[in-house]
Amino acid sequence: MAEIIEIGGLEAEGLAPYRDTAELGLRAAGMFIAESPKVIRTVLDAGYEPISLLCERKYIKGQAADIIERVGDITVYSADKETLTELTGFKLTQGVLCAMKRKPVSTDIPKGVQRVAVLEDIMNQTNIGAIFRSAAAIGVDAVLLTGGCSDPLFRRTIRVSMGTVFQIQWAYIGDADSGYIESLKAEGFLTAAMALRDDTIGIDDRRLKEAQKLAIVLGTEGDGLRSETIAACDVTVKIPMAHGVDSLNVAAASAVAFWETRREV
Repeated sequence: MAEIIEIGGLEAEGLAPYRDTAELGLRAAGMFIAESPKVIRTVLDAGYEPISLLCERKYIKGQAADIIERVGDITVYSADKETLTELTGFKLTQGVLCAMKRKPVSTDIPKGVQRVAVLEDIMNQTNIGAIFRSAAAIGVDAVLLTGGCSDPLFRRTIRVSMGTVFQIQWAYIGDADSGYIESLKAEGFLTAAMALRDDTIGIDDRRLKEAQKLAIVLGTEGDGLRSETIAACDVTVKIPMAHGVDSLNVAAASAVAFWETRREV
């Protein structure tokens, strides 16, 4: 049964994951923070081990009651909203945070996947979270990231993804210059670079929808994909623009690409 402790001071050792919220430090300590009851339930369903909970007092017998019952013999730290804001440095949108233990991260292309999103050096946490959410919703089987991408288990990314980072397979597949495109080809993927160039095929090209295995490769927000990556891919794909718009945000472009290239059954 969880032990509920009313926060007396902000310097207690057990509060460190919530007080010292630098993401890289949390990752080095082998943990991450899940935010909001819905996301915490999803993380627990995915088999992650909770370390402790931080909960606004009024939610202990409210929307966090079932979570507290699930987490077993861990500490639940509690206080009012103002104290929690002072502790964490931000307002808790739904009153509950959970420190979780990380699992080992795969560096292999998952087996049996047919549609994958490949993210090359995308750093914006909001964009990565939105891409995961779209991928999960539209039926992409996995998200693959190069080493230059931001961590999918950073708190903001988890929140933006609505927990879908725990509902879809993902892996790191090497640095951008590691030849990862050739690895995808060796696994039978048609590799499609998303880029604003003239030597492209349309997003509605039948080859994309009919490919047995398709890897949609998306680049960083400012510069897009590396020229070497584009050259290594089988095809380059452009989403047509209207009204003089030059491009879409990478998260919006990913949703369009995932929908247009989904396999017909």
